[in-house]
This record gives sequence, structure tokens and C-alpha cells, in this order.
Amino acid sequence: MDIATHGLASLALLRAVWPRAPREMWIAVVVAGTAPDLDLLSVWAGAQRYLAWRGTYTHALLTAFLLSLAAATAYRLVAGALLRERFPVGRFFMLVFSAQCLHIVLDLCGTMPVAVLWPFVSRRLAADWIPNVDPWIIALLLASLLFPELLRLVTDEIGARDNKPRGRVGALMGFSLILLYLGVRAEFHRGATALMEARSYHGEVPQHVAAFPESFSPFAWQGLIETERALLRVEVNEGFGGSFDPEDATALFKPEPSAALDAAEHTRAAARFLRVARFPIASVEGTAGGTRVEIRDLAYPASGETNREVLAVIDVDRANRVQSERIVSRSEMEAD
Repeated sequence: MDIATHGLASLALLRAVWPRAPREMWIAVVVAGTAPDLDLLSVWAGAQRYLAWRGTYTHALLTAFLLSLAAATAYRLVAGALLRERFPVGRFFMLVFSAQCLHIVLDLCGTMPVAVLWPFVSRRLAADWIPNVDPWIIALLLASLLFPELLRLVTDEIGARDNKPRGRVGALMGFSLILLYLGVRAEFHRGATALMEARSYHGEVPQHVAAFPESFSPFAWQGLIETERALLRVEVNEGFGGSFDPEDATALFKPEPSAALDAAEHTRAAARFLRVARFPIASVEGTAGGTRVEIRDLAYPASGETNREVLAVIDVDRANRVQSERIVSRSEMEAD
């Protein structure tokens, strides 16, 4: 999910669990809750590094534990005795670790696969329930944080005193509503995938399907279907009066087997890309010197992540010898 959502979720976590925490902890929890997205900086190291880093090392539970341990050690050495008395080291560790875990859980519910069990399990997981930017979750988080402040202003105005920790009830209610919302999203996601699995496409049965959420409506999904000969993209609407017609699916047919395609698929670039890609499809195009093979992942446009799309490009000569192989971003390809 986006960094703003993670920052708001971290503040809500602080209010829900440690409502009497010193103001210094507000900065600490936001930094911890957004720290896993440091892997976004890998884009400056090139598309290949971005493909390897995004959703892996900094989104693992082991990394969260080690970073929390390092942060707690630094807190013990740097924080003053008064601050450590008000907010002990052990509590600080739990704060930082919990914020990072919340980040990982939210990303698991989204469309960007994360390797939460790295380095023990390298597989990346994504539930595809919520989009990268979900306005409903943002609205619930903002309401859970701002409503208690508004209530405090009202009570201060009338001279009432409230010794209860401010913000805890609002934050807990916010998280409860978000859990309910996630449950609704999960159920509609299950329904969308079941609809796609139950149909045939140009006479073929689906081998693999996925439903990617739209930002504003839990009823609207972008569906991807893989059959033996093609990959198809279709809109699925589960709302009242909604429709789903498999004949409306846009099909991209897989290329015919060839020596050039076989050579390209056995390159390191292709292997790295295919380990991560969810719906890979290749295109084969003749060039002056031989053949160019491009392998892209349809999950990028289906999930609305075209600005971060990467693909593998392999050039093969007329004798089917690999001349070049690289992983590049879509923007780099368009600039060439």
C-alpha cells in the first residue's frame, strides 16, 4: 500500500495500544511503520535491482525483528533516562516491531506480492483484496485519528474533564471497521475468482485466474485468466445489476514455440523475471539482426502499477544465439 496509509495506520496503532506514549514516539512509530518501503529506493539502482528488492528483504518478518532490535539498542543508548522511564526499552521494541508487522500485514492484503518469510521461503504472497491506494481505508484511519481530537476540543470547551487515554477508543473502532471492510473485500474477491474459474474462454478452461481490486468500489475487479493458448483480461462487476461476460475478455495469445523463444527463456534475465512474474507473457518480434523477445507481467497493468512495470528483453541473432539480455522498466523501453 501507499506510504501515507502506512503512516496513518502506524499512528492509529500507537493510539490503540500505547495511548499515553510520549510525543517522541509519534515520530518513531511513523518511521518504523513506513520503513519497509525503503525498498522503493532500489528503483534508482535499476530495474533489475528493483525487481529483486521490491517486496522482499525489507518486507520480511526477520528483517522487522532485526531492525526493531537495532532500534531498541539505539534507543537505550541515546534516549535520556526520563524518556526511558516513561517509555521503557522493551515497550519501544514492541512499538517498532508491531508497526513494521502491521505494514507487512496490510501489504499482504494488497496486490504487491511480499516475501514475508524471507530468507527461509522466497515465495512472494499477495491476497489481492485491496488496491495500492484505498480511499476507504484512508478515510477510516483519518476518522479514527481526528474524531477524538474533535471530541477533546468540545469537552475542553464545556469544561469537562476526561482522564481516560485519548484516542484509544477511536483507534480501536477504526481498526475494527477496517477488519470488517477487509472481510467484505475478501468475500467479493473470492466471488470474482470463482466466477472466472467457472467459465470457459474461447473453448478453453482457465488454468490460473486472479482478481485485482479497483480503488473506489469493492464490487469492481480486473480479472486475469490464463488458458493453454492465451492470457485474457476482463472486467468483473459483482454489484447490483453487475455483469460478467467472458466473451468481452481481451485476449493476448501466447507465441508459437520457436528456437529463438526457447533460447530467450533460458537466459538469466528471463529466469529472474519469471521467478517473480505472476502472469508472464512473451512477444516475439523480428529485427534486422534476428529476433527480440519481450516478457512482461500482465499483473502490473491489471493492478494499476504501470508506472512501476518492469520486463525482460532478450535479443537473439539469426543462429538463435543470445546477443543481449536485460531487465528494464517500461519507461526505459518507451524512451528507447
